[in-house]
Amino acid sequence: MENSGAGFVAFDGQTSYGNERVTGGPILHKSFEFTLRTVQFSKRPRDGGWQDPSRRPFRSGTSIGANVHEARDAGNWDDPIHKMKVSAMEASGTRFWPKLCKYSEESPHAEGSLEDLHDIRNILASIIISARRNKDK
Repeated sequence: MENSGAGFVAFDGQTSYGNERVTGGPILHKSFEFTLRTVQFSKRPRDGGWQDPSRRPFRSGTSIGANVHEARDAGNWDDPIHKMKVSAMEASGTRFWPKLCKYSEESPHAEGSLEDLHDIRNILASIIISARRNKDK
């Protein structure tokens, strides 16, 4: 069992958020954890008076987790593949913001965000490839 410290626990392919238990693989856990960190990170620029720069990473960062969760409930093969592709695209776009903050002296930056995005992008790529293969069978 792994406790992320973010209010949920992951174990044996399931993730628990408070009292809610959700079945899923590593992408479910990693995307939700990244989304929580994005929400927390987006508060810092806002609190520092950087209103507009806090909105963009919030939108793209939370879209990753939202699309992963929506893909679980899709009705056919095309829907989850599409949702995972959107998540992968958002992960690529989101990568810009932590990098910008890391190298800008005036803005806060979240340690580990770039590494998390790299992991998420790799998992999403693997899911998309596997789903396409399974769809064609």
